[in-house]
Amino acid sequence: MSFTVAVAGASGYAGGEILRVLLMHPEASIGALTAHASAGTTLGTHHPHLRALADRILEPTTPAALTGHDVVVLALPHGASGAIAAELEAAGDRAVLLDLGADHRLTDATEWETFYGSAHAGTWPYGLPELLHAGESQARGQREVLARARRIAVPGCNVTAVTLGLQPGVAAGVIEPLDLVAVLANGYSGAGKTLKPHLLASEALGAAQPYAVGGVHRHIPEIEQNLRRAGGGPVQVSFTPTLVPMARGILATATARLVPGTTPSEVREAWRSAYADEPFVELLPDGQWPSTAMTLGANTALVQVAVDERAGRVVTVTAIDNLVKGTAGGAVQSLNLALGLPESTGLSVNGVAP
Repeated sequence: MSFTVAVAGASGYAGGEILRVLLMHPEASIGALTAHASAGTTLGTHHPHLRALADRILEPTTPAALTGHDVVVLALPHGASGAIAAELEAAGDRAVLLDLGADHRLTDATEWETFYGSAHAGTWPYGLPELLHAGESQARGQREVLARARRIAVPGCNVTAVTLGLQPGVAAGVIEPLDLVAVLANGYSGAGKTLKPHLLASEALGAAQPYAVGGVHRHIPEIEQNLRRAGGGPVQVSFTPTLVPMARGILATATARLVPGTTPSEVREAWRSAYADEPFVELLPDGQWPSTAMTLGANTALVQVAVDERAGRVVTVTAIDNLVKGTAGGAVQSLNLALGLPESTGLSVNGVAP
């Protein structure tokens, strides 16, 4: 089935990346492109690599510009998607809405208000098809939730990496869910396009810098929400992201205390069985470790797991392209399910190298 797509926030990194992915989708036709401060300029001014759309003029982000499409992508800052989605719903628009922002991800309104400081906009079906559900098979998991969904909340990029790295162990009961630690190396595109001194090349090149340290990062409640769903019990995560001098990519190293009596072969089997049939998540051969270069431009998450027997901990490393599997590719993967299309339509597992 063919469908038309409007993209709000098309001038940003997430908006540009979902346009790049959709241009490769055999059923997608690009409709209105909107922006806020950049309205009136051409898309090529902001994304000169998108030659097929370079001459398109960005319209102001209004319900009138976005209505009349089969799909509307909201690639907007947190706090902005909820308002425009409410306006579209009030106008009776029947499009499938994909929120690439944070507004509709959390199920707990109190956690939203604590971490984001504004009123909760509500909860939409969660756009991570590989999300495990405690006590259910993958065939009856998140894919069933997404099938024919009209609203989709796309996960945070860090959340995707940490969730995919840890959830098999939580679901299988081979790691302690109250002692989870994740440290991430993040490309600068994850920080967005807003001009800030610490994001300038003169500050960033040749340097690594942590941010949102000490349990304040807004992705923490989302990670814990996902892992609770996978394991069915309480979860606690210590999460520290670090900006490193690369444009794209996340390398997430996550560790957890090994449940006493669990063998290394049982640990590996938990990850192997969780991802054996997944088209976009792969447990690498024993001894091969992921790198962000392996996922560049691809909708893949590459995972490795090992047991540190001396420390009594499980170590996982997960690599994704934050703009593809972490955002736009994951969104299109979920959209395919919502539209009844094969999940992998328009998506590649092959990266770009060198």
